[in-house]
Amino acid sequence: MERRGECKLEILSSVIALCLVVLACVELGDAATAVDVYRLIQYDLAGAPFGSRIANLNHHAGSSLTAPNADLSRTVVIIPIADLNVSSVKDYIDRKQPLGGLLFLLPSIFHSENKESKPDADHNSETRDKLVLLERLLVHANIPYPVYFAFEDEHIKAVLADVKRNDVIGQPATATTGGYKLVVSTSEARKVSSPSITNIQGWLPGLKLEGDSNQIPTIAIVASYDTFGAAPALSVGSDSNGSGVVALLEIARLFSSLYSNPKTRGRYNLLFGLTSGGPYNYNGTQKWLRSLDQRMRESIDYAICLNSIGSWDNELWLHVSKPPENAYVKQIFKDFSDVAGELGVKVGLKHKKINISNPRVAWEHEQFSRLRVTAATLSGLSSAPEFLENFGGLSDSRHLVDETAVIRGVKLVAESLAIIISSMVLSLENKPSTYRLLPSPGP
Repeated sequence: MERRGECKLEILSSVIALCLVVLACVELGDAATAVDVYRLIQYDLAGAPFGSRIANLNHHAGSSLTAPNADLSRTVVIIPIADLNVSSVKDYIDRKQPLGGLLFLLPSIFHSENKESKPDADHNSETRDKLVLLERLLVHANIPYPVYFAFEDEHIKAVLADVKRNDVIGQPATATTGGYKLVVSTSEARKVSSPSITNIQGWLPGLKLEGDSNQIPTIAIVASYDTFGAAPALSVGSDSNGSGVVALLEIARLFSSLYSNPKTRGRYNLLFGLTSGGPYNYNGTQKWLRSLDQRMRESIDYAICLNSIGSWDNELWLHVSKPPENAYVKQIFKDFSDVAGELGVKVGLKHKKINISNPRVAWEHEQFSRLRVTAATLSGLSSAPEFLENFGGLSDSRHLVDETAVIRGVKLVAESLAIIISSMVLSLENKPSTYRLLPSPGP
């Protein structure tokens, strides 16, 4: 299964959500409270270990990594994201200092069941930046102690306040002084069998005129749906790439309605693909393309890949591998730019030549380019993310996705396709365009 130049990734733990027991050690007895926690991922990449290598936890709680002369080998340090100093955590990990464990407290706004209003934009940006840096650090480090995440609530805040008071007066929790003990009991990690690659495709056949022996050309609309992040259970990928998936499904719905009537069916076949394995060099896209009938693959004029279109402001980027002078690239960019102008937004063009000898695939359209199929990725990102990054991390929550941005993205792609398809029909019928596609209003 492993090919030359590929990195083999093995997930070593299927545990995604566990129960943390908080024991309050007081003179009259121990009071216990359960809190849901999410373990940092553990995986091997090309034989090298990454993530947290230990799952069990049974140590007293502390509040600081920088306490002078403190022995933290039996202490679980609780760090709210609001108080997080990523540089301090990185320094502690890099120096390989002993530690009982880490518990990071995520703001409740990131919880999928959160009903609160969104925080202000500045708070959003600062918190998101912290989480991106933290996740990048933890995912690419080999950490020899347990690391967990939990969502803030009133109880855990009260526990942390008590722990901080004890730390300030120089009375850290021990078996004799009391305090709080954090306990997670679970079996140690075991290798998880590799998940199967599952790709889903849809097909809308174009209108073939009677007596026309030419093969109908095809346009492919594609989005990758898999996620990867520091805590698997929290890697929902609302923007990367939930927004792309939602846009693809809505575009498929719009054109399904259009193509159901022979009078409005275009002279293009439309191929829709939801692909797996995006975080791993878009491995699912490669397998999907190679599984297609050769005649179908060769009929693809071009493919549009949708990626992270739920958090952009007024500019999207069209990433391509073929030179901007390529006829299809020029036409795609022109049509998208024209529609973008009508919508009051901008579309920029980014050209990055691919190196076929390099196994790293930064954008989904590069898998098409490797098979000599013209393709582009439409994204809110101006540059390609690093390997295993921006695929549904801790900060990529539903509450940070701009629904208006997704709707504009759908309109941009749908109306650009409508122009392309209608122009082909009109070139045959020699009459002006009379229709425009608009996404249906939300509920």
